[in-house]
Amino acid sequence: MESFANGVPATEIEGVTWVKSSASNPEGNCVEIAQLTDGGFAVRNSRHPEGPALVYTRDEIAAFVEGARRGDFGFVSG
Repeated sequence: MESFANGVPATEIEGVTWVKSSASNPEGNCVEIAQLTDGGFAVRNSRHPEGPALVYTRDEIAAFVEGARRGDFGFVSG
């Protein structure tokens, strides 16, 4: 089981499937997420797939998703 640190080039994370939201705009300006073998998740910018990835634990992602469901980040939407 391989572990990755924040800022690792996304191209170094092999054997994962990057997923982009179906709500992404036509220009592809979105983030992509991949589940890691250690149970964590990596997030990258879809416009720069070779750029750095941010790495989060399952609990961190779960807290973010729950916050989004509750509307905690409503200030982000236009």
